[in-house]
Amino acid sequence: MKRLVLMLALAIPFGAPWAQGKDAKKVEGDPKPMQGVNWSGQVVKATGSGAPDVKASSPAQARLGAERAATLDAFRNLLAQVKGIQISAGKTVNDATASDEIKAKVEGVVKGYKIVGKRYFSDGGVEVDVEVPLAALTDVFDPEATQQMATKTDGEKTNTGLVIDARGLKVSPALAPRVLDESGKALYSVDSLSIDARKQTGVASYVQSLDEAKKSMKAGDKPLIIKAAKANGTDLQLGSDEVKKLASANTSYLAEGRVVIVLN
Repeated sequence: MKRLVLMLALAIPFGAPWAQGKDAKKVEGDPKPMQGVNWSGQVVKATGSGAPDVKASSPAQARLGAERAATLDAFRNLLAQVKGIQISAGKTVNDATASDEIKAKVEGVVKGYKIVGKRYFSDGGVEVDVEVPLAALTDVFDPEATQQMATKTDGEKTNTGLVIDARGLKVSPALAPRVLDESGKALYSVDSLSIDARKQTGVASYVQSLDEAKKSMKAGDKPLIIKAAKANGTDLQLGSDEVKKLASANTSYLAEGRVVIVLN
């Protein structure tokens, strides 16, 4: 690796203008990932790019400058991605950051990004991929550590999670969706989560097929599968039969956030 980087650095004409353009080719690094929110994997991702520093004292220093610029650009892009995420029906992260306190907390979460990939190009440019878990953001908007909504813990625990089939409904993925009964009473929400789940797993993941949901580690290998009757923005409403299924089972897994919603 070190020999390759040294060869690349020596191949760059020191002291000459750095070319950043369409002719640049990737010479080393990871494949470029999909950008934006990964609702299935419960992370939000962004990529930043940087050009080498033309005033650097050496090609190696120029490359380091490009990495720093790419990382800063990735942070800005990640913050922009985060601001567009829906928290609940009609409310985005950007709306919530009107509060200086929330804005500072959101930026703090984003600054805790993880670098998950880098790519180096023949013109000296660099791309950096970063990501943050959605659960870290959920905890910002519902910081109350006390579990407010009790889950049903009596009876045999026969299910490992909950899969809600919302195919055919216009559901918007969000950080804090709710599952409601016919009267609008919340059966599951962020307030169902334990302290650890609030910070680590989030409320629900979203997938594109029932088969994918059944294979999801989040719902486990024996999930209870129910069908949503209606959708209202980010909230899902269950019919009476599905409410009974949920009420009759041990739902302690809800406190762990083991919920997967299937979209079409």
